[in-house]
Amino acid sequence: VQLQASGGGLVQAGGSLSLSCAASGSIFSINVMGWFRQAPGKQRELVARITKGGTTNYGDSVKGRFTISINGAKNTIYLQMNSLKPEDTAVYYCAATVGIDPYNFWGQGTLVTVSS
Repeated sequence: VQLQASGGGLVQAGGSLSLSCAASGSIFSINVMGWFRQAPGKQRELVARITKGGTTNYGDSVKGRFTISINGAKNTIYLQMNSLKPEDTAVYYCAATVGIDPYNFWGQGTLVTVSS
């Protein structure tokens, strides 16, 4: 499985940004896909996840502001980020669970910078 993330950039606080993550390869074996982020000096944290069945979960800090979705036809997941805050600044990664090992495939990161 290969994951290609895109869509990062610079945005002002209160603005919106959308990230995409295209999956290729053995996509039929993907059970869960998620977005993680890591800010400088901080641990990586789960932002949002979506299961093969469409169940979604969000980190507490993004609930109500971020939305994860999937386009099965395009093998792509999206992260719509609204009401962005400076503390959302981080490198965002998409990841996939194939089999039973959680998040065993990762895409490259995409930088999101929110200016105050």
